[in-house]
Amino acid sequence: METSILSVQGLRKRYGDSTVVEDLSFVIRPGECLGVIGPNGAGKTTTIRMCLGLSVPDAGSITAFGLQMPRNALAIKAQLGVVSQMDTLDPDFSCAENLLVYGRYFGMKDAQIRTRIPELLEFASLTHKANAKPGELSGGMKRRLSLARALVNDPRLLMLDEPTTGLDPQARHLMWERLQLLLQQGKSILLTTHFMDEAERLCSRLLVLDHGRKIAEGAPRDLIAQHLEPDVVEVYGNGAQTLLDAPLKALAARVEVSGETVFFYTQDAQPLLQALTAYPQLRTLHRPANLEDLFLKLTGRQIREDA
Repeated sequence: METSILSVQGLRKRYGDSTVVEDLSFVIRPGECLGVIGPNGAGKTTTIRMCLGLSVPDAGSITAFGLQMPRNALAIKAQLGVVSQMDTLDPDFSCAENLLVYGRYFGMKDAQIRTRIPELLEFASLTHKANAKPGELSGGMKRRLSLARALVNDPRLLMLDEPTTGLDPQARHLMWERLQLLLQQGKSILLTTHFMDEAERLCSRLLVLDHGRKIAEGAPRDLIAQHLEPDVVEVYGNGAQTLLDAPLKALAARVEVSGETVFFYTQDAQPLLQALTAYPQLRTLHRPANLEDLFLKLTGRQIREDA
């Protein structure tokens, strides 16, 4: 049995004096979704481009399906499905025609593609839009069509680069449902995302990248338990930052500030919540630690410009 469907070892990529990816290693096993998260410029998209053979690494190796990338790029790509950040649908073709033309890129016969088109459109909930052009579709429909197109060659591994960016909550949830179905069918997925709820919902394992390096790896709940206190109390409102000088700061293991919100990370929130009743003008939210807390602890709260 295959132990990995994709293996990346010691990957490195530089552009001029800037190191974009440094000594990155990971594997994807059959039937699993591996999520890659990190701030802008962390190296996520560059990593996917190297895995697709669109960019040549300066060092390291990429093996997919037992084949070497980029040496066996065509044979590897025949077993891949890709959904990029940007919309690459052909605006002049209908939904069905987009699927037909894309299938031809894989050397598939028209008759073979046409037998797959109805099931792909049904999978994407676009049967009623078969003859519509992309310009007539909503953002969510376009993303589902892009996903259906990526499945035309029945790939073993899907590479999805921020597939739900720009979608409203309903459209995102429908995309998640479709991706869960693909995982249940035994497909493997490499997913980059900025949505922490998406990563926690879909991914069996996560890589956290920052400045091109892997800084953490593991199952989402394991990473949260490893790096964070279990309880978080958010306090916001006029005067929230005065709590930084108050004695109740000692009731938390760690305190962070973002804008007008103070975050108290604690092993037991009850003493802190009791003490906060003395500040009725402030609003509080008590919740369990989540992936967003993990992301911010490991990579910082400062805004990163797109790189």
